Amino acid sequence: MTITTRTISKLQYYFEIKIDRIKDSDYYQKLLAMPPLKRWATLAGLFLLSQLVFFGFLYVAFGKIVVVGFLASILAGLATGVGALPALFFKNISRNLFNSMLGAAAGVMLAATAFSLLVPGITYGNLIWPGKGIYVVSIGMLIGAAFLHYADRQLPHVHFDSISDVQLSSLKKVWLFIIAITIHNFPEGMSVGVSFGSGEMKNGIVLAIAIALQNIPEGLAVALPLVGLGYNKWKAVGIATLTGLVEPVGGLLGITMVTVFEPILPIAMGFAAGAMLFVISEEIIPETHSDGRSRYATFALMIGFIIMMVLDNMLG
Repeated sequence: MTITTRTISKLQYYFEIKIDRIKDSDYYQKLLAMPPLKRWATLAGLFLLSQLVFFGFLYVAFGKIVVVGFLASILAGLATGVGALPALFFKNISRNLFNSMLGAAAGVMLAATAFSLLVPGITYGNLIWPGKGIYVVSIGMLIGAAFLHYADRQLPHVHFDSISDVQLSSLKKVWLFIIAITIHNFPEGMSVGVSFGSGEMKNGIVLAIAIALQNIPEGLAVALPLVGLGYNKWKAVGIATLTGLVEPVGGLLGITMVTVFEPILPIAMGFAAGAMLFVISEEIIPETHSDGRSRYATFALMIGFIIMMVLDNMLG
């Protein structure tokens, strides 16, 4: 079933009602009545306690590798917020600089996809199905690309290359924009989780670094148009950060899935690789050349690929 803008409006209304109920609760009123220092200390304490309980559960249920992988996917997602920080000081940046940043991100992702997903995926596939690893991974790649193609067609959203022409004057359109980023960030987080789930810490770390580097210009691409359209700068940074925080969800799903069902690991790695290649070809590279050929982006892509290839070799 296709998700319509009316459905988005209903979800928005539902969340607004829930938020209003929280604000009217006695606990919320007591929290507001506290002195600022005590209030923030209480919130920080509750947050740390919740994280301790959650990560403790993951450690007991799945082991150390799941905890490390989930934490890595969180840090990779937060890089989107880091990339959005320049929006606090600038309303726009040089097009050549932005193209170079996106080009480098594409190169980094290409190298990470090749060396941290496809190569080990084929190796694991050959261990389970001797001589057929490459075919299993290839099927996974096609499934990953088809999944993003279907999601791209079914979910209403705004593409990056048209964001400057769209007036995000309503919260509804902001949600449409957030959904667009979610489509792309979820499989990226999943790829980090799948890579850690293979048991190879090195591959997981390399891929997490690659996703984090890619998220930096993406965060800037989210925040700058919102600031240019009159949004509060901190709110724009917050929205950009929020779009990156769907990655830990995908990361946790990916790592627990392949940890519990190890035979699907080669297919899952192919799926993540196919999804990543789809994003690179469909969104990132076309955006770097949206104003015509960009030699800056081309060389930046090669440099990004080389840097990630060297990093992968050093960690190996």
